[in-house]
Amino acid sequence: MSFFEVPGWSVPTKPALDSNSRKRKRPQPDDADKLQGAEVNFEKLMKKLHTDDSKTSDSPRTKSNKKNKRARGGDKADHGKSVAKQQTGHQEKESQERPHAAVSPPPQKNKSSKKGKAPASSPTSTPPTPSKKKNAPQKSNGGLTALQSNMKSGLDGARFRWINEVLYKSDSESAHKMMREDKNVFDEYHKGFRHQVESWPSNPVSHYIATLASYPPKSVIADLGCGDAALAQALIPQGFTVLSFDLVGDGVFVLEADIFGRLPLPGSEVAGDNSEVNKTEGHGHVCDVVVCALSLMGTNWPNCIREAWRVLRPDGELKIAEVSSRFTDVERFKSFVSSFGFRLKTHDDSNSHFTLFDFKKIARKPKPDSEWEKLLQQGQILKPCEYKRR
Repeated sequence: MSFFEVPGWSVPTKPALDSNSRKRKRPQPDDADKLQGAEVNFEKLMKKLHTDDSKTSDSPRTKSNKKNKRARGGDKADHGKSVAKQQTGHQEKESQERPHAAVSPPPQKNKSSKKGKAPASSPTSTPPTPSKKKNAPQKSNGGLTALQSNMKSGLDGARFRWINEVLYKSDSESAHKMMREDKNVFDEYHKGFRHQVESWPSNPVSHYIATLASYPPKSVIADLGCGDAALAQALIPQGFTVLSFDLVGDGVFVLEADIFGRLPLPGSEVAGDNSEVNKTEGHGHVCDVVVCALSLMGTNWPNCIREAWRVLRPDGELKIAEVSSRFTDVERFKSFVSSFGFRLKTHDDSNSHFTLFDFKKIARKPKPDSEWEKLLQQGQILKPCEYKRR
């Protein structure tokens, strides 16, 4: 008995196919039919290739048209016209009527048309436009990009702040030495200063130009720490005499001098003790007005006030403009300047950035050297103008 044999029934050796099945297999062709079909398909393929080859033969005109179309970026309209013309068979007719067409290039309608350029008479051609890189950096003044210009501006600003801090925290002798050794320091400082002025609500120098323009002609004005000598350039053409002093001269308006040392101007103080000499206004002075516009920068700036008194005529004026944040005590500052031989006329603190003072020279008693030494060491009354670290 076999393993799969069941008593009472048996399984045929081959299963019978259901003749009523809906699935019908496609009759398989024999080898003769396959061969005959392959021959027919081959003949059709060769015929088709022959026809396409005759229609798309590479004549010189066709090659020229292809090159022109590639140069024009594959103009779709011209390409469509060319294909339509090839399909109608006009090219075969032209080649039969002109036997030399295969060796002679077609006549050019526009002689200026060259390889890579569309003919001027082509209705669909467009003039070539120079390509621009989208990400090409834009150049600014001086041949620098916007990024490079901003970086340079930042470096110039940092340089200005460093020079400014040195001038405020050193004495005038050290500052004068630095300027003599490197004149570029002076130029860099005033370049940064001019840039800073643009952000101010007002400029004290402009205020003094407008104010002094109403003074009597031929008035003698000493501008201490004049910078670019804007005061002189504005008032000298109006008949005023403006003597401009700064750490570096320009050979035109500015005279080189240490304004906290001794000015190269006439004028004297009467030496002696308070008990020996009465009040005096000195002798030999020539100036009607002394201007200190943002120039009390060194640690020994009080000596500038002493020099202003020396060179001023009787009743002469001392005009001071300083950054408001420098004053620890405004009343103390006014009293301190008055102790050199001045009387306060006006005090203007209406400006958000600067405070303006007008003093008048008065007679005073001579001071001994010990008293001058104490006065000249009180430069801390004005704080140095510092910038925040960036």
